Amino acid sequence: MTLHIIAVGRLKAGPEADLFERYNSRLRPRLTVTELKEERGSAAVIKRDEAAAMLRALPPEAFAVALDLGGQALDSQTFAARLASWQGLGRPVCFLIGGAEGLDAPVIARANHVLSFGTMTWPHFLVRAMLAEQLYRAQAIASGHPYHRSGRPDG
Repeated sequence: MTLHIIAVGRLKAGPEADLFERYNSRLRPRLTVTELKEERGSAAVIKRDEAAAMLRALPPEAFAVALDLGGQALDSQTFAARLASWQGLGRPVCFLIGGAEGLDAPVIARANHVLSFGTMTWPHFLVRAMLAEQLYRAQAIASGHPYHRSGRPDG
């Protein structure tokens, strides 16, 4: 089943793009990415306009996963299991990444799952690379590939 990212902002050449490409090139199939323009105005206007664009870009039948600070933090093995169940639904799985102002309430309300990469704030371009890595890790876990090492190393 296909995996998509719908994200605010254009990922320009640089270390974030290189890191994203490093993991996306390992995914089977690769992620498809829809980039939305960053809006201008007050924070409220930006969030509203970016949310409207994101919801227009989201296929109606998609299983939507919003990446948001207030979402559920999962360990990699749980994420891998969730991803497998989402893909088993036979619907496209779309990950929604907001811009600098974050996601507006209508996007969170539309999401089938809200996922967090922790309580710290991450740059939205770096989140793309982190998501691609976790999707690759999830595929490695599902296939039994040794890329993922569970637990913590002895200290």
